[in-house]
This record gives sequence, C-alpha cells and structure tokens, in this order.
Amino acid sequence: MTETPQAQAPPGRPPIVTPARVVAGLCLLAPFIGTLWVSTYARTGPELGGVPFFYWYQLLWVPLSAALTVSAYLLMRREERRRRASEAGDLR
Repeated sequence: MTETPQAQAPPGRPPIVTPARVVAGLCLLAPFIGTLWVSTYARTGPELGGVPFFYWYQLLWVPLSAALTVSAYLLMRREERRRRASEAGDLR
C-alpha cells in the first residue's frame, strides 16, 4: 500500500502550517461564525440604548472584524519577514 505524500516543507524550510497561520486563520474565521450562526443572536433582549440585541450584536462585529483582519494581516506579515530573513540567512 502506498502512502499519499503529505504537505510538508522541503528540508531546510520552515513548516507550512505554523502557529501564526493557525491564529490568523482563526482571526478570519471568527467573524463568519459570529455572524452566520444566527440562532445565537436571534432575539430582542438585552437592549442597548433602546436598540434590540439582534441589531447591536451585528453592528458590534463591524469593528471586531476589522480588528481581527488587521491582526491576521500583521501576523502573516511578521511571519513572511521571518521566513525571508531565514532564507536570506541560508543563502549566505
């Protein structure tokens, strides 16, 4: 029986799946889960300043989504810099 090759980094390269990539993926996944799982917020109470929960919960996700997207971007940018630095170090 032959084994299927798994997605692994070539020797001397950083791994393909890193903790930073997992965290960035979770940061991008959270807004989808928070807004598409309607049964968690399909109610009117508690109200915030007279606005039903259904509305202010969704509006709360706008800045949260922006913050999580920026966090994911910064994590990936930092990892890319580290990868390039390690590749430059390998070339020397």
